[in-house]
Amino acid sequence: MRKTLTALGSGLLAAAVLATGCTSNTPAPGPGSSDAIDYWLWDSAQQPGYQQCADAFEAQGGKKVRITQYGWGDYWSKLTAGFIADQAPDVFTNHLAKYAQFVDLGVLLPLDELDATKGITDDEFAYGLAELWKGPDGHRYGTPKDWDTVGYFYDAKVTDAAGVTAQQLATMEWNPVDGGSFEKIIAHLTVDVNGVRGDEPGFDKNRIKVYGLSAEGGGGENLGQTQWGPYTGSLGNWQPLDKNPWGSKYNLDDPRFQEAISWYFGLAEKGYMPKYGQFSKDTGGYQQVAAGQAVLGLSGSWMISSFQGLKDIDLKIAPTPIGPSGQRSSPFNGLADSVTRFADDKEAAAEWVAFMASDACQVMIGEAGVVFPARDAGTQASLKARQAAGLDVSAFTVHLDEGTTQTLAVTTNAADIAGLTGPTFEAIYIGQQPVGSLTDLNKQVNRLLELASRG
Repeated sequence: MRKTLTALGSGLLAAAVLATGCTSNTPAPGPGSSDAIDYWLWDSAQQPGYQQCADAFEAQGGKKVRITQYGWGDYWSKLTAGFIADQAPDVFTNHLAKYAQFVDLGVLLPLDELDATKGITDDEFAYGLAELWKGPDGHRYGTPKDWDTVGYFYDAKVTDAAGVTAQQLATMEWNPVDGGSFEKIIAHLTVDVNGVRGDEPGFDKNRIKVYGLSAEGGGGENLGQTQWGPYTGSLGNWQPLDKNPWGSKYNLDDPRFQEAISWYFGLAEKGYMPKYGQFSKDTGGYQQVAAGQAVLGLSGSWMISSFQGLKDIDLKIAPTPIGPSGQRSSPFNGLADSVTRFADDKEAAAEWVAFMASDACQVMIGEAGVVFPARDAGTQASLKARQAAGLDVSAFTVHLDEGTTQTLAVTTNAADIAGLTGPTFEAIYIGQQPVGSLTDLNKQVNRLLELASRG
């Protein structure tokens, strides 16, 4: 799910925004008529919940809301095309990896300047989410809707058969030298085509039937959210940026970080994790676990309902391993709703955003059991839904309880930076570049940030 806009798309969008900003003509109508608020989202699993919110919003006197859902890839390309053609939706679901670029391009409205949303305060939301949606100018460009962390989904019938207990999985430790108990466990869970496990004599690392750990690409575009982020985040005193959000320097040249990256991609060379290209880029932890190709599927809390839909498995979730810092860690992300500058009725759009940020809507979303809403009442409703379904989701909430989250990096020039980081991490994964190439990468991305700071 975590892909980024291409540099070409960003360039086209920038040119279009500059062009539209220089004309006095009235913008063309949005994708729908002004009698309704056009709202876009990408997650089909969440659409029914937000339709329920839209119905409630309209029933209390709000405008009709017309919801459009696109798949992840189509969503961002259509949104970009909409910004270029002045045909963007009034309101859309925004993502931390994307919104910095939209702030740079001036296509979002400051919510603290619209009547319906200007009174919303940071402390209404959990875990410091609201602060992440403030631009470098101090204005808020998104109102939090949910949060997510990562963990390992697995079939307990498979781990039980391998003699690995839930307690062992819940207390795994890792280090970049020998991988700790975490590497021992995934080695044992790996089975080659002859039925030999990864920790047994005669193991053939080049002919694997079931991998102990899933893989999902190089992870450079989003700094390893569902790849290496849980490990680098638990190194201790390492952050991807000098400050977040809106940092000015990356720390990809840190020797400890590079050692951890070398260890992580080395798992593929040992046969415990798929090699690059073994599966398509869209075949992540969910697909690999569903097909019986991997045992521990590292994925986000947004995938809970998808994993729950798998048949004939005893679904369990293990937390990320404890690292050299003595703590576990998880990349931390949160979505938000933003109003575009192309909205036909900006105040009506803000009213819809305010309603989605309220207890009334977020409890509805929580009861749907798809995500963890940003407000405490919504989170509690979601936890009750999981409990009713008999699924322990503490592997995700433990990071909020312990304060062991690491926020995705938010900077200016986000798409251009992703255009550099993505290919470099893939090249390291493949073995085409040494891990030391991250030092040169760090210089390049820091140069981009330096140029951006100069205007």
